[in-house]
Amino acid sequence: MDLDGKTTLITGGGRGIGEALARRFHAGGASVVVADLAGAQDVAAQLDGAVGLSADVSSEAGNVAMIDAAVEAVGPIDLFFANAGVAEGFALDDTDEATWERSFAINVHAHRWAAKRLVPDWLERGDGYFCSTASAAGLLIQIGSVPYTLTKRAAVSFAEWMAVTYGDRGIKVSCLCPQGVRTAMLDQTTGAPSGADIVKAAGAVLEPADVADIVAQAIVEEQFLILPHPEVHRYMQHKAADPARWLAGMRRLQATVLNR
Repeated sequence: MDLDGKTTLITGGGRGIGEALARRFHAGGASVVVADLAGAQDVAAQLDGAVGLSADVSSEAGNVAMIDAAVEAVGPIDLFFANAGVAEGFALDDTDEATWERSFAINVHAHRWAAKRLVPDWLERGDGYFCSTASAAGLLIQIGSVPYTLTKRAAVSFAEWMAVTYGDRGIKVSCLCPQGVRTAMLDQTTGAPSGADIVKAAGAVLEPADVADIVAQAIVEEQFLILPHPEVHRYMQHKAADPARWLAGMRRLQATVLNR
């Protein structure tokens, strides 16, 4: 897909990767709608012709209202990027039910609710592009956080299902699975070693703008799995080749970082 002249809607666009995507898509000639709980209007104000929406994607009604407002502002959506996400919760015994519900609502169900609203129009047009931000954790694991691991893996699975179900009917699908990116999510601290420390130790921490450049090129090429960190592909190969050895390695890594 050539971004020039396309209408795009990006959730979680008020900062981090979402903000970088909005800026990159705008530079590529797209009409951009930036949606977030906060900051969307500030980002949009810096991009000529962009629209900023206050949006809460943790409910189906919130997703529908956001998409309807975007369509009213810029017309039918060509490219939807489900980028909003949360990294909350730890182990089974110290993650409450509200955290589980919020994690699934934003990291998984928001993708489903948005697709439910968008897909009928896309099928009628015979064209549309659904992108989502998952995580390398969705392909591997997030040591220290079971909600993040489960929800990001579900996000990858939903993107795969979308690609299989609608790929021959004009709908393109991409799934972004970065490792370390310099965002507020990665930098949040709890006062103790965390999964974020493992991410930082595992490889390069990229800038959001660098990730956005990689994503833009992947969209031009209509590439399904977007891996800004090449080492993630190697980790996937190791995991598939010898799961038991890979799990043992993850346990050693956990012990090294979390128990230091």
